Amino acid sequence: MCRCSTWSRPTVTRPTVKSSCRGPRVSDALAHSPCRPDGLPWKAGAWQRLGAAAAGLLAAVLLTGCGTVDLGVLFRSPPAEPVPAAPAPTAMALPWGTTPAEARAAAQAASPAPGADPARAAEARDPAYRIGPEDGLEIAVWKDDSLKSTVLVRPDGGISFPLVGELPVAGLTAAQVREEIATRLRRFVPDAEVTVSVVRVASYRVYVTGRVNRPGEFAVGRTLDVLQALSLAGGMTPFADESEIRIIRREGARQLSIPFDYRQLRKGQGLAQNILLRSGDVVLVP
Repeated sequence: MCRCSTWSRPTVTRPTVKSSCRGPRVSDALAHSPCRPDGLPWKAGAWQRLGAAAAGLLAAVLLTGCGTVDLGVLFRSPPAEPVPAAPAPTAMALPWGTTPAEARAAAQAASPAPGADPARAAEARDPAYRIGPEDGLEIAVWKDDSLKSTVLVRPDGGISFPLVGELPVAGLTAAQVREEIATRLRRFVPDAEVTVSVVRVASYRVYVTGRVNRPGEFAVGRTLDVLQALSLAGGMTPFADESEIRIIRREGARQLSIPFDYRQLRKGQGLAQNILLRSGDVVLVP
């Protein structure tokens, strides 16, 4: 008979964990050990990832003799960089007692609309009156009463003045007429100070057409804005498109089409579009 050898379980050597600072680190021992802390072999995959994370945390807890470990440092987020504050909007000086609606309207009028033509916007808001036929002008020269006169603009748009002669003034402003007269007078009166005033407005005519209650021509002795012209025309009919009103203005050989949105004005917005009309302007209400 043969003897059978007795099977014995192999002895697993476990790594020695030392808490001394001068000894090997627990994390190093576990990282190089072929077995887990319980003596069984490591398995690939999740056990290896879990073992590496546990080894680092266990080493930080056990090695307290080397110093205090702040676990919060491991999980603390880096400090956020300060965000620069947005620049404060520029303050606008408004008179005492200004309502919020008036303040919004003033801010909107101060900033041009996106895409607007600055030259056309400035031209549309030009409040200077253009002289026309049958208007009366008072012309005076300082310290010379003999050159003071009130003249009537002829149907051809011209006037006559002493030492100046014939001068076409139709379509000009009072300031432009003053500069022209002063330039011509300097040949006879050095440093002449001239004043020109419109004392009679007879040529001013505007037209309102389209879906209004009383369309037609309106001749008044003063300038009108768009709302005043619409009021003289009896207001708009219920079928009028209030947001598509146009002011047709002739400038020499070209014509301008200036938009006017009545619905915005009813809300207290877009007050800058209520421009002064020039003689010959046509307000078209579709």
